[in-house]
Amino acid sequence: MTSSRRALVPSLLATALMFGIHVNAQAGPSSLEQQIRRDTAAVQPQLVEWRRDIHQHPELGEQETRTAQLVAKHLESLGLDVRTGVGRTGVVGILKGAKPGRTVALRADMDALPVKEPEGLPFASRAKGNYHGTEVDVMHACGHDAHTAMLMAAAQVLAGMKDQLAGTVMFIFQPAEEGSSLVLPGQGASWGAERMLKDGVFDDLKPDAVFAVHVMPGPPGQISWRSGATTAASDMLRITVTGSQGHGGMPWNTIDPIVASAQVIGGVQTVVSRKANLSRSPTVVTIGTINGGSGPNIVPESVAMTGTIRTYDEGVRAQVGHDLKRSSEKIAESAGAQASVSIEPMYSSIFNSAELVSQMTPVMKRAADGKVATADLPGAAEDFSFFSQKVPGLYLFLGVTPEGQDPAKAAPNHNPGFFVDEGAMEVGARTLSMMAVDFLMGSEHG
Repeated sequence: MTSSRRALVPSLLATALMFGIHVNAQAGPSSLEQQIRRDTAAVQPQLVEWRRDIHQHPELGEQETRTAQLVAKHLESLGLDVRTGVGRTGVVGILKGAKPGRTVALRADMDALPVKEPEGLPFASRAKGNYHGTEVDVMHACGHDAHTAMLMAAAQVLAGMKDQLAGTVMFIFQPAEEGSSLVLPGQGASWGAERMLKDGVFDDLKPDAVFAVHVMPGPPGQISWRSGATTAASDMLRITVTGSQGHGGMPWNTIDPIVASAQVIGGVQTVVSRKANLSRSPTVVTIGTINGGSGPNIVPESVAMTGTIRTYDEGVRAQVGHDLKRSSEKIAESAGAQASVSIEPMYSSIFNSAELVSQMTPVMKRAADGKVATADLPGAAEDFSFFSQKVPGLYLFLGVTPEGQDPAKAAPNHNPGFFVDEGAMEVGARTLSMMAVDFLMGSEHG
């Protein structure tokens, strides 16, 4: 080697490291990434077929039996160790590489929503389901059909290179992210990620990191993420205002819980505007239901309300809960009524690991061909937080609004008009596969 070529080598190495490219004399992650690109492109037609099949046959939380069977059959065909019935209807596949190493988990959710899909798509859902005892229309209005199909594709891609991998990949197909259609929230109730953990999904094989991708309105194929708080914490709020029943024409002989409840609804908003530390956490308190009364000329005995609380900081979360309870009780008391307040914790905020964000940023940029952005804070909550509380986690968003449409005007998740650009799913499957490989092989060659 000439002196000029010897001098060039350190420069090339520095450049490679600067852009997050792993350098390996043999088959390192850079060559594996090229293989991932080829194999993901090859599986794209099957990826679309899986997604359309799942979309046409949606199932509610903890009733995803058909979807689970489809997933399990596919994972078994790839030679993975497969466990079913985890968290009631969840499926876990284990792929062991040729050499020992770390373990990484990839997660997708499988459940649909009680939403009626409009006409139009040839594979539109016409499914019905039982939602807490009531028959409802069912639709994949949040993109979990795409999540499941993308992870099925990633499993196929990674299984095809297992002889080159060091370490283990867990494929977690989770039920009931949107909540159980069988079990009502309450003391001791669990579903989804929490239920899978109670069933021991991390007991025998605990991953060193867990990744997930969620589709949402955005430029097709764009990957976005943020470090730290990434989704909202969600708590269920229940308030019952009790007064004294009587004749609507003689309210002076009653204690009117309807008027008192109106005052409570207005008053609890001051918890956000005047008591919550908004410099630490955006905060939302929404009353979603109010029920009371049996006739137009009767002051009822009580009024029941339910709502949701969204925060991004555990200290603010605790303070808001305390202030909501006290404000509701005191406002009702000022009207001569009584307020009973319960706050049921649902999901904590997902906190993306700063270390994983730093490590995976170059990978995500390469996977998305530089089409990346910093994610906004959504008001939505996600039970992926249960997994990321146990091990370091990284939760990403994938834009799926068709080219030429304004994502800001596209139907949002949970809307019957929510639409997935199927071409973007290849980016999602590729990103999951590349992150898994980089996490496993990066530690080997780092």
